[in-house]
Formats: sequence, structure tokens, C-alpha cells
Amino acid sequence: MKFSAKEDIEAPIEQVFALVSDFAALERAALRRGAEVQRTDSLHKPGVGMSWTAAFMARGRQRKLDIVMTTYEPPHAMRFDSVAQGLHSNMTVELVALSRGRTRLSVDLELKPKSISARLFVQSLKLARNNLNKKFHLRMADYASDLEDRARRAT
Repeated sequence: MKFSAKEDIEAPIEQVFALVSDFAALERAALRRGAEVQRTDSLHKPGVGMSWTAAFMARGRQRKLDIVMTTYEPPHAMRFDSVAQGLHSNMTVELVALSRGRTRLSVDLELKPKSISARLFVQSLKLARNNLNKKFHLRMADYASDLEDRARRAT
């Protein structure tokens, strides 16, 4: 199952990448939303091999997620692979400079079930696909708007 969204942001690509790759801020945002996030690597700078463990509630159950950054190409792309109870996922974040002051943010999320319980979970998601797509696009639009506001405040 795949989710995909694109948003344009009124800020230079370098500035957007810096905001998108501010992992400490992303960890704090996840904590504010009720997730437990723990960094599990010992890297001092962002790069391939960064990893986290996260725990959160989803569809009435506590889920544990192990996340690893597998691609880090500033200022254009990042990729994260994760595993959660038989459910593998890949999230790709790509940035494209549309002009000096405008950047397109693309996020693709692919879920791949590897167990029977994960297949049932993904099947339940497919039944709610339209609603989930709307939520994904709304959250991406909110995130892009937040990035734009943060970029504007930084200048």
C-alpha cells in the first residue's frame, strides 16, 4: 500500500532541507503527539545509519517501530526504512528546487506486510484508503505550512 503527497514551500531548498532534517525537533513533535521516541545510534552528525525506536498507539494497539535512515543526500533526499511487528515500510523524502525561493517537498510512504497479522492490518487500512489519503494529504499540507512559517521566521 502506498501513500504519496507533494507540497510547494516558499523557501530555498537548503533552508527546507535543514528544517526537514532537524531530527531533534521531529523527535520533540512526536513526543508531543504521545509517541515515545528514542534515538538508538551514536552518530554525531545526520547521516546514513541514524536510527530510532518509537512506540505509539495505532488502531487501538500499542505499536513499536524501529527506524533506520538508509539514504541521506543533502539537500535533495532522505529515505527511512522501518519495521513494526511484521510490517516493513519505506518513506522517501525528496526536495526539488522550483526556483531560488520555492521548493517542492515530496513524501512517499510504502507499507509492505511480511506476516499474516500485518496483512490483516494493511487490509483494514485499504478499506479506509480514501479517508487515510485525505488525512495524509492534510497532514502534509499542515507540515509544509509549518515549514514555510519556520523558514520565514528564520530569515
